[in-house]
Amino acid sequence: MHGFTLLFLAALAGSVLLRLWLARRHIHHVARHRAVVPESFAGRVAAEEHHKAADYTVTNTRIGMLALLYDTGLLLGWTLGGGLEWLDGLVRGAGYAPVITGTLVILGFMALATLLDLPFSLYHTFVVEERFGFNRSTPGIFVSDLLKQALLLAVIGTPLIALALWIMQASGGLWWLYVWLVWTAFTLLMYWAYPAIIAPLFNRFTPLTDETLKARIQALMDKCGFRSSGIFVMDGSKRSGHGNAYFTGFGNNKRIVFFDTLLESLEPMEIEAVLAHELGHFRLRHIRKRLLTGMLISLAALALLGWLSGQDWFYHSLGISTPSAWMALLLFMLVAPAFTFILQPLLSYLSRKHEFEADAYAVRQSSGTDLVQALVKMYRENASTLTPDPLYSAWHDSHPPAPVRIAHIYATMNA
Repeated sequence: MHGFTLLFLAALAGSVLLRLWLARRHIHHVARHRAVVPESFAGRVAAEEHHKAADYTVTNTRIGMLALLYDTGLLLGWTLGGGLEWLDGLVRGAGYAPVITGTLVILGFMALATLLDLPFSLYHTFVVEERFGFNRSTPGIFVSDLLKQALLLAVIGTPLIALALWIMQASGGLWWLYVWLVWTAFTLLMYWAYPAIIAPLFNRFTPLTDETLKARIQALMDKCGFRSSGIFVMDGSKRSGHGNAYFTGFGNNKRIVFFDTLLESLEPMEIEAVLAHELGHFRLRHIRKRLLTGMLISLAALALLGWLSGQDWFYHSLGISTPSAWMALLLFMLVAPAFTFILQPLLSYLSRKHEFEADAYAVRQSSGTDLVQALVKMYRENASTLTPDPLYSAWHDSHPPAPVRIAHIYATMNA
């Protein structure tokens, strides 16, 4: 057995065991604190709501453990089990040119991976979300979303994959740099185009009609120096009872978006406080920093792939007999998470740091009390656990745990 095969198996086993251990810690911690609402939320969150959040969290975490084992089996099947080798041989047999062959192999893998993931997607949507009262989707909407995603992959993904493979074939040893430039340009284009072109394929976005609320929001945006192409309400209730708010896009195509479910549950002052938090991400340049971080990570990853793609052992040790540009891309995409999971706490820390900063900005621009009230309502209505395991949260969560976040807001208000 090749040395890299052993290294891959060791990294995969280590990451899987670590994830399972963290998940078990999380389940036990949440279950242990299920009976009593945390003191800082007493009187704000009813006992039955706290129980629901705990049960929802435990259920999702247990299913996540099963999905992890399932995905690990699929990963081994695709690589050492010969799945990719079979798919590659099947498409190669058609005798197409290399770029067409590689594009078809990658698209075929994506289609098969989506189909293999369907059981968990269906169970989560129509069993778990239904059981806890969140699901608003229907089989028709579910299938429609899948078809739209497939269409987007065909229209946008196919030429992008083909271009990347052509560059890898025609550009020599620095192909990874040129692919990175193309990927960066594509990412920026999608970030700009997503609000107006792609998102409306899945949801309806209507301008905010509440003139009083609109005036309040506009005054806040003027105060924060933020210009957008509109304030929109998204029909999130079409699929789910969960609520949220966000802004998206950049340049002259920025949009403020509220889920209709959120507007139904929050008071105007609370909506303003939530928006102030989102504007904090903009004013503090968090979006720009995240984009830049993503670009640097993708550059480093492609540079590493540029070296690995020239090593025959990289393919042979992962079940591929015939090296190719498309197999290099697929193998790297599949095996990289086993080696990079250990870095997840750093990324989670940086994200939580941005959330603290955005909360502090919101306190300065609006009302910290209203922000706390809004967050408590969102925790309650989204069935977010108030008692996550600290280590699990530090590893996985992009947002601070509820008690920590609320305490930080009060500390900012009293500073």
